[in-house]
Amino acid sequence: MRKYLFAFALFIYALSLKAQTAPVKWATQETFFEDLTGKKLPDFKGKTIKALPFTSKSLKDQIVLINFWFEKCPPCIKEMPILNQLVSKYGGKGIRFIAITNDPVLNARKFQQKAGYQYEVVCLTQAEISNLNINHGFPTNVLVGQDGKIIYATANFSLSDELPEVKAKTILFEEKLKAEITKAKK
Repeated sequence: MRKYLFAFALFIYALSLKAQTAPVKWATQETFFEDLTGKKLPDFKGKTIKALPFTSKSLKDQIVLINFWFEKCPPCIKEMPILNQLVSKYGGKGIRFIAITNDPVLNARKFQQKAGYQYEVVCLTQAEISNLNINHGFPTNVLVGQDGKIIYATANFSLSDELPEVKAKTILFEEKLKAEITKAKK
């Protein structure tokens, strides 16, 4: 029994040494998203709510606003009217509004019809969303420039929240969107 306890203690000690030497890449969401800024949007494939194939390659040379959401996410649902306002405000300016969900196609279609969500809905599995490694909770909003690089991202709060910190991030998000539209016109 003593041998097992000693071996177990040695194993735990070895793990603690490894944990202490492992670098911490993303201490916060902000550092996670700062690291994403300037990187290419990863390739992905999914299905639209009409069960048609969708590929991120179809977003080439376009400004894209991507919203990660799912049907049972209250903050995701809460921000949809604000996201619809962005579609109304900027939809005619060459922006693609893509909503990525892990909900099944049929559920996502029914939800969009019921809720009036105006984004193009694309369904991926949870594993496919995780493999993208660009969302850090739900909802996540990612702004991608015409060059295919990530400009800005936010997560884990609703763009409709009234908290001053959230309002500031929402304003910054829209300012970056406006700047990218202006840049694209040149």
